Amino acid sequence: MRCAALVHGVLTTRSPAYQLEAFLTIPEDRTSADRTKDGQPVSNICVIGGANVDIHGKPTAKLVPRDSNPGSVQVSPGGVARNMAENLARLGNRCHLISAVGKDDHGDMLVNACGAAGVDTRHMFYSASANTSTYLSILDQEGDLVAAINDMTVIDQLTPAVLAERAHVVEKASVVLIDTNLSEDTLRYIADICTDQTIFVDTVSTPKAARIRPCLGSIHTLKPSLAEAESLSGIDTSGGDQMADLAKWFHDRGVARLVVSLGSAGVYCSDGTGGFHEPALDLKRSRVFANGAGDALMAGLVHGWQRGWAFVTSVRFAIYAATIAATREETIAPDMSSEAVHKLMKEQYADPQYR
Repeated sequence: MRCAALVHGVLTTRSPAYQLEAFLTIPEDRTSADRTKDGQPVSNICVIGGANVDIHGKPTAKLVPRDSNPGSVQVSPGGVARNMAENLARLGNRCHLISAVGKDDHGDMLVNACGAAGVDTRHMFYSASANTSTYLSILDQEGDLVAAINDMTVIDQLTPAVLAERAHVVEKASVVLIDTNLSEDTLRYIADICTDQTIFVDTVSTPKAARIRPCLGSIHTLKPSLAEAESLSGIDTSGGDQMADLAKWFHDRGVARLVVSLGSAGVYCSDGTGGFHEPALDLKRSRVFANGAGDALMAGLVHGWQRGWAFVTSVRFAIYAATIAATREETIAPDMSSEAVHKLMKEQYADPQYR
């Protein structure tokens, strides 16, 4: 209910006029023109941040706290940065991942999964003293997060000194996408060396979001949750009409574009010239796993930026990419592709609900 109140009176992109314009102006990805002579995607994106093994438990019925719940347990490659990198590669982008893993079976699993999806992992850091990160989550029957524990000590070894050895990879990228699993010192280092790169940031969680505050002036696109945005800015939006004030706070500190995740209510977006709300699709009957949606959303935003799309167009594409992620059992949708996103958009546009 709160998210619905937050966007009351804000321009919605579900209006008939916007629907027609947005749909007609989203260009198909040019699979031949967007590739080099050797067939590789032209996009050059460097993703830096967490990579971990995800262990998700989901009950078959309503979750009973402090008790053993029948359900399913899934083990898969994960981590915000790693997930965003794989989504980007599956969407057709040339992508490098810089993260830290242990010299163990889990580390091998993560690197192999990235390589199979087309992510360049040649510049990963392998720790001899720490295990590969693990993320353990408990979901409710609907697939929403109830609680989680993460063991990510290995990421602390991704220091400015380690990144300095990989600076040539970062500096050759057109876009640098980072998450706040990195230390504040490492985030500052990246901001300092990325003078010619467009920086996108996912703030990961409320405690970790604070690490990016000193670097806000270097960020092009910031994607926090509503709670993370409120924590960073100190602005309480519970009154229902403070989203413009929230966005202004970030723009005043140098953020060019703000995309605030409102969960099942969609996203609130602002580029300093005005804000708009993009609702999520109704997934009551088809959503099975919400954890990977945010990573797919950010990948969609970067994908649109790389192709020069308008902000609203990139947001729309990102919402549909997130929809595909949320309706698959896996953290990363195995059928994620630009073609799949465009196909879903056309199907939904033909539905009278979205006309």
